[in-house]
Amino acid sequence: MAGSVLVAGLLTTGVAHAAPAGAVRINEVVTTGAVDDSIELHNTGAVAVDVSGWILKDDKNSSKYAIPSGTTLAAGAFRAFDVHNAFGLGSADKARLYQRDGSTLVDDVSWSDHSDPSWSRCPDGTGAFGKAALTLGAPNQCGGSAPLAWPGGASVTNADGSNVFDQDVSGLYQDGDVLWAAQNSGKLWRLVRNGSGGWTPDTASGWSSGKALRFPGGSGTPDSEGVTVAAGGVFIASERNGSGSSRTSVLRYDVGGTGSALTAAKEWNLTSDLPPVGANLGFEGITWVPDSVLTGAGFIDASTGAAYTPSRYGTHSGGVFFVGVEGTGVVHGYVLQDSGTHTRVASFSSGMSAVVELQWEPQASRLWVVCDDTCDGQHRTMKINASGTFTTTAVHTRPGGMPNINNEGFFPAGADECVGGAKPVYWADDSNTGGHALRRGTITC
Repeated sequence: MAGSVLVAGLLTTGVAHAAPAGAVRINEVVTTGAVDDSIELHNTGAVAVDVSGWILKDDKNSSKYAIPSGTTLAAGAFRAFDVHNAFGLGSADKARLYQRDGSTLVDDVSWSDHSDPSWSRCPDGTGAFGKAALTLGAPNQCGGSAPLAWPGGASVTNADGSNVFDQDVSGLYQDGDVLWAAQNSGKLWRLVRNGSGGWTPDTASGWSSGKALRFPGGSGTPDSEGVTVAAGGVFIASERNGSGSSRTSVLRYDVGGTGSALTAAKEWNLTSDLPPVGANLGFEGITWVPDSVLTGAGFIDASTGAAYTPSRYGTHSGGVFFVGVEGTGVVHGYVLQDSGTHTRVASFSSGMSAVVELQWEPQASRLWVVCDDTCDGQHRTMKINASGTFTTTAVHTRPGGMPNINNEGFFPAGADECVGGAKPVYWADDSNTGGHALRRGTITC
């Protein structure tokens, strides 16, 4: 029989019964915070497991959560379940997983303190539980990397005029001589060079005060947090409608015309595909990586467990959109098909408590994952490893001349701007500290 032993402040698990088509394990438990009462399962086996109707319980038998019909865990997959409507997970409690008969115990775990922020297995599926970063729906963050100095100059200067934008400027994306900036209030800015190394609002075609963003049909106000350019369109990552409930979406905009507002040509609402987070803790960053880069690096499609094959998904942007979630610190990769459907092909931990910006840097074939003052302005770089998954290659502190401010936007310039072994990099400060939202520094080429 499976059983568990409680160790003060830590978690232990019993020896689980063998699952019928794989080895499904409780892999992470969250009892407090924005995603409290969540339990993650991980399939450690080599084949998919249908977990429809399997039962999750706490330390009581009077309440239970039945996993929805049609739920399958692919080989190596991670899936989090929000159980708060069935039962709460307390500071001294237990999580138990049963097969659909309700009596065959698969796995169980106990603890005597609230998670801080997460109780996680390291290594995934087989190791002991301990305190770790919150990574629901993705591999656990086991271990870490020592921070390195900023890979560029320490000096940082203002890159905008005084009090041009006010607060809430977030995501950035440079497209040649245009810098796109997403503002949380549902606005997109088209910025042009000011001749002094910085940027100023474009005054042509109605862009002088930015343009309001709308959901398809012309209604609502996306809480626009991230921006990228791909397949001839501008794509916005939004976490909610105005200040309302969670609506983690990617929206595509055509930015021609002279009107004062832009209506999304298409929306991919991904809310139901992701672990629940607070309304203001959803998508913060977005970037796009070409299919050719991913296939060339041997990227593994998490939805199939095999090499990523773009043709499997029909007509799409020609790449994968990666989005960062503030509330979990997890990065997810999606193929967004022209038909409006979507497939999640990756989920991995950033190693930080929050993600506020993502940028793919083609020159170095690396993914920048950025945190704000929550993590003291930490920047991480990630690359696809020999196993076909993204892994951290370096952890960098912010530049020495950069105060610990609320930088939610980041963009490294392209290789064409390298001069003397260095190129510009830009940040967007959501708090408009000192009346400036944009700052400029350098990184090595």
